Amino acid sequence: MNMSEPKQFKTEDLRGEMSGGVPMSRHTSWRAGGAAERMYQPADLDDLLAFLRQLPPEEPLHVVGLGSNLLVRDGGLHGTVLLLHGALGELRLEADGSVYAEAGVPGAKLARFAALHNLRGAEFCAGIPGTVGGMLAMNAGCYGSEIWEKVLRVQTVDRSGEVRMRTAEDYEIGYRHVALKEKGEGGREKGGAVPEGFTLPSPPFSLPPEFFVAAWLKFEAGDGAIARQEIRALLAKRIANQPLNLPNAGSVFRNPPGDHAARLIQQCGLKGRRIGGAQVSEKHANFIVNTGEATAADIENLINEVRAVVRQQTGIDLHPEVRIIGEKLV
Repeated sequence: MNMSEPKQFKTEDLRGEMSGGVPMSRHTSWRAGGAAERMYQPADLDDLLAFLRQLPPEEPLHVVGLGSNLLVRDGGLHGTVLLLHGALGELRLEADGSVYAEAGVPGAKLARFAALHNLRGAEFCAGIPGTVGGMLAMNAGCYGSEIWEKVLRVQTVDRSGEVRMRTAEDYEIGYRHVALKEKGEGGREKGGAVPEGFTLPSPPFSLPPEFFVAAWLKFEAGDGAIARQEIRALLAKRIANQPLNLPNAGSVFRNPPGDHAARLIQQCGLKGRRIGGAQVSEKHANFIVNTGEATAADIENLINEVRAVVRQQTGIDLHPEVRIIGEKLV
């Protein structure tokens, strides 16, 4: 892979940081995967827009937050990774009582901020190991709540740097699913909200895909001390039930209707199953952990094996929550 910076990039006009040959194992919670050809971490939202507006149209683009729901294959990524964690981190209370949160804000930080301002309903965000951008893109949730239940409006940007304001009415929203409603012959607008780790296709395309850069969220007024207690209880429950001592990407599979992926995986005798350094967690069957030296191929092969065994034994096809991108090693 050629790690040289394209001549079309004019990074001297930007305030962010451009790096070449960056191992994605540093930027994914599985701590595995190949290198990004280039990585750009914008200084702020204005700098991100400036970067996108000078982006060569043929340049592949990948959007990454905390990398907590992402597997990058060992052959790495062509093009540029936009690293939003540590960049789009503004978090503030608005005059109308809503919370403005940029895409790079971690869920736990959002939960603590809301509690600090005596707001209730954000506690569940502390249990989601991702950023606001990724949470919006997949309608992340836990313990009976989902992020889009709290959304007043969102701000998106496409790869040309055009900013849009949207509401939930613009999207099809479901369990771990968010897609921009389409318009056209059927009255729907083509396009889609880009999940964390999704590769924006090179032009030509009908309308540029968009990704989330900020949201305005509405929580209820309440007792911040009680909210902080609930956050502590939720985090204690996570520690007790999830293998947080080893690199992982959270739940690997979506729960099928009326059932739980973890129960099915355990029923099929797959707890503890290993391929290389990847293992189905003994603590929570819907987690795959990196025991120390797992490659992305080990993890992907184990995902495929678990899915195949569950399908063979139960007839249920488990669908991965995690995004898998990049090139396989030849």
